[in-house]
Amino acid sequence: MAQAMQRQSISLFATDGKPHPLQDTLVAVTLVLGAVAFITAFFHNLHLLSSWTGLIGIATGLYGQFISVTTRERTALIIGLGASAIGFFLGMAHGGLFGGWLG
Repeated sequence: MAQAMQRQSISLFATDGKPHPLQDTLVAVTLVLGAVAFITAFFHNLHLLSSWTGLIGIATGLYGQFISVTTRERTALIIGLGASAIGFFLGMAHGGLFGGWLG
C-alpha cells in the first residue's frame, strides 16, 4: 500500500527523481556554447570564435543526446545544438575555422 500513498507527478519534463550531474553539465555547456556561437555569428570579424564554439557545442550536444536520460535534458540539448549549428555554419560562411591561417 505504500505505492498508493506516493504522489505521482505526470509531466512532460518530469525527471526520474535521480541526480544526473554529467548530463546536467553537458546541457549547461551546450547551451552556453550555443549562445556564444549564435551571438558571435552575426559579427563578421568573430568568425573564428563562432565557428569553434559552434563545433564544440555540436560535439558536446551530440554526446549529451547520446547519454541523456530525461526529456528535459533532451529538450535543452536540442535548443543548444540548434544554436551551435547556426553559429557554426555562419562562422564557416564568414571565414571558417582557421580564417586563412593555413593557406
